[in-house]
Amino acid sequence: MISNFINHHQIPFCEEMAKLLGDGFYFIQTEPMEKEREAMGWAVDESNIPYLRLLYKDEEECKRLIDECDMLLVGWQDREDIILPRIQKGKLTLRISERIYREGQWKAISPRGLIRKYKEHIRFRNKDNVFLLCNGAYVASDFNLIGAYPNRKFKFGYFPAFRECDLTKKPSKDVIEIIWAGRFIELKHPEYVIRLAADLIDNGYDFRIHMIGSGPMEDALKNSVREGELEDNVIFYGFIKPEEVRDVMDKCHIHLFTSNYLEGWGAVVNEGMNSGLAEVVCREVGAAPYLIKDGENGLLYDGSYEDLNRKVFSLMDDISLMEKLGKNAYETIATLWNPSNAAKQLIRFYENYIDKKIDPPKEGPMSVAEDIKPV
Repeated sequence: MISNFINHHQIPFCEEMAKLLGDGFYFIQTEPMEKEREAMGWAVDESNIPYLRLLYKDEEECKRLIDECDMLLVGWQDREDIILPRIQKGKLTLRISERIYREGQWKAISPRGLIRKYKEHIRFRNKDNVFLLCNGAYVASDFNLIGAYPNRKFKFGYFPAFRECDLTKKPSKDVIEIIWAGRFIELKHPEYVIRLAADLIDNGYDFRIHMIGSGPMEDALKNSVREGELEDNVIFYGFIKPEEVRDVMDKCHIHLFTSNYLEGWGAVVNEGMNSGLAEVVCREVGAAPYLIKDGENGLLYDGSYEDLNRKVFSLMDDISLMEKLGKNAYETIATLWNPSNAAKQLIRFYENYIDKKIDPPKEGPMSVAEDIKPV
């Protein structure tokens, strides 16, 4: 696998691949992690990952691994010069991609953009050794616009570490614990959560909202909390380590994910489901249609504050629905969308490919990626 840098959202999947393949699995990192990501708690100890290789420190060895491996997974990176020779030789290569027209599919007509898309994707549309793994439900639709990977697109995503969770040990629902986690930036709409807190108080609900993260909007959010006298109901944590976020999730009942269409996947949704939380997720988010069956293991809202408000109030008024969604969310991660199953399905895909057949599972990772139009 090759990508810009390894992080905590990829490591669990890589660990499962290493369990299955032993010394036969490598992750090639093409550049050091950004300082901003390190500040968010994403930093990893590179020296403690035996399968990790650094392209910028040992390029020749990495090139050899890329050229000789049986199957190559290609994430986001800027070294097409070492990927293309392998594709041209007919060797199995799986592109992993988020949306390419996140800001609007009208950009598919851009001549400059199409030239790059042709070099990386379109010109290989008839090669049966190149496939696309879609990190988001709207990815297939984007690539269909440019005619790339016909009948060779499969569901994929990010697979945070799976944690066993005893849902019977959740805290009392006398006070509903709600969590929001992410960067305080416009596309993630953290301001919706502060507005929701005020509405919940006005309607007499007992709750606490745990706001985890930081960013440019932090001062404005905290000012809104002070002005609305919401300090007893809204707790700010700043950035904390990923495992600490999971610890807070385990003690909550509802998870809010309010990002818009600019959110490629949203791995925090996986994590909230793993903690057995009732998910309320914007349907524009890449992970939403893959992970959430509306009304069964979570609730999808249309992106407006008003619909978010309605969905959260429905949970506050129906504890049994909240519990049902949380239980089903946990089962979804435990049985399908977890690192172990993703690795097993990928190896199964390879074995089928060698036998000259394609036999995808009916659901979950490596199932067929339908053409779902962006909302």
